[in-house]
Amino acid sequence: MSNQSMSILKKDYIYNLMLKGKREDGRTFDAIRNIDLRTNVIEKAEGSAWIKLGETEILVGVKVQVGTPFPDSAGEGVIITSMELNPIASPDFEAGPPKENAIEMARVTDRGIRESGAIDLSKLCITEGEEVWMVFIDIHVLNNAGNIQDAASFGAIAALLTATVPGKREGRGEDMPMPIRDMPVAVTLVNIGGEMMVDPDLDEETVCDTRITIISNQDGSISGMQKSGDGALTEEQLLKAVSLACQKASELRETHLLNI
Repeated sequence: MSNQSMSILKKDYIYNLMLKGKREDGRTFDAIRNIDLRTNVIEKAEGSAWIKLGETEILVGVKVQVGTPFPDSAGEGVIITSMELNPIASPDFEAGPPKENAIEMARVTDRGIRESGAIDLSKLCITEGEEVWMVFIDIHVLNNAGNIQDAASFGAIAALLTATVPGKREGRGEDMPMPIRDMPVAVTLVNIGGEMMVDPDLDEETVCDTRITIISNQDGSISGMQKSGDGALTEEQLLKAVSLACQKASELRETHLLNI
């Protein structure tokens, strides 16, 4: 049987489950898979986190070093986020330079951190226009069971919460905690047959009409949003998605991040 035929059968199966108010793994439409989060898992990194969202597994490392600022932000530190889709994580991933989807997910993660003001970049300035601290967020996907985006974004902020700026090592004064002032959390929903489902697994992600990621801050404001897929969302669906994403983000923040 062809992959296209298998995809059609899988979509019909998931759609029929949706009509009964069910999902393949037994969750309700608004339920997020179990999360296992561990921090400080990479000894030589300035900050790190390992996260397992369902069976999706992500490792995030944060490195901090001295560099030069961007010309248009001479008094601010620099954030650079990258993602690697390891071949061990999925037969669909290949070795080599980052592919388009990895670059897109890294940018969405970066945007949530940057636009929320999660890091006070002014406190990462050493000498204005000359030296600043550069924060490198490296995301490694170890297993793909769907919704890499949320796991990556969650792992990134968890790793930053544990990170230290290595002043002593670099001869720039004392060490200090990463100046975190917000905790943006990404929540992704998919539209299948008109129903919005939170935290899609790999099958739901594959057959959905539309996927939307909403990144919200502690005060409920939105710092990032990314839509993909050929389908459209109604105004009602979009408002429902935003409300649900903010609610779930608050719950995740309360359960997992505030205790780091």
